[in-house]
Amino acid sequence: MSLLISDEVLQAAQISEAEMRREIAVMLFQQERFTLGQASRFAAMNQMEFQRLLCQRQIPLHYDIAELREDVTSLESNGWK
Repeated sequence: MSLLISDEVLQAAQISEAEMRREIAVMLFQQERFTLGQASRFAAMNQMEFQRLLCQRQIPLHYDIAELREDVTSLESNGWK
């Protein structure tokens, strides 16, 4: 599914496309609908950058075994062993 947000909406909100992606990622992470990895990818940020953003906003990390396994799988698929 694709979602198109018009330039008019972005202008009315006084936000860039990148900022909108970050805001959506943060919101879905807070609601525990996105893992840290999913949220950082959606926001087009590496995990450390996304964690810094969460820290700046005083949003606690929720990181469980399933997310650790997802990160390990992701690292392995990218050649880390």
